[in-house]
Amino acid sequence: MRLSPDEIIFWQSGFVKLNATIVFTWVLMAVLVMASILITRRLSRDMTRSRWQNLLEIIVTGIQDQIREVGLKHPRTYIGFIGTLFLFVAMSTLSTIIPGFEPPTGSLSTTAALALSVFVAVPIYGMTERGVGAYLRSYLEPTVIMLPFNIISDLSRTLALAVRLFGNMMSGTMILAILLTISPFVFPVLMSALGLLTGMVQAYIFSILATVYIASATLTQKPSPARPAGET
Repeated sequence: MRLSPDEIIFWQSGFVKLNATIVFTWVLMAVLVMASILITRRLSRDMTRSRWQNLLEIIVTGIQDQIREVGLKHPRTYIGFIGTLFLFVAMSTLSTIIPGFEPPTGSLSTTAALALSVFVAVPIYGMTERGVGAYLRSYLEPTVIMLPFNIISDLSRTLALAVRLFGNMMSGTMILAILLTISPFVFPVLMSALGLLTGMVQAYIFSILATVYIASATLTQKPSPARPAGET
């Protein structure tokens, strides 16, 4: 039983390895890029639209609505990054129905890379929206003493993003492998369906958490305290 696609080695020369994680990650990225090119090359503005364009608009509109509900007023600014995270994790899960496909998100290296991309994107969006000085001063709030704790908070949530996604994907693979040895006909089908549902939920949670972190970094105004009764 494999715990990670990293264990599948296609080619190795010294310490350089080409494992299943790298191969399937690039395959998945190529599929997403080609699909986006094919779907968007003939977009229509009138009522006559292809089913693929309708599906794309549903996905884009749904992601924009979720970004807006988190508190970001201009979802189009962030949909490229947030949408890519969601689609990559979701397609990684859905592709498990293909025989022989190993989801890249089953590797800690992939989930760590996704979490690091969020870790880098948060200050970039924060500095762009608030300015470098204002963003850096937020680490000193409410007092200077909080500086190391705010830094540790950013690092810990990045680690939590990576471990949470990896743990959920790995646990689903392990349970499916165990049930396959016990009952090779009934349980694997049910667990595969449950695994697809769980993977989609994880894609949603990962993208929403990334959106929340970006929203907290780009927040420029804090809610004002309520005034006492009778005060004008």
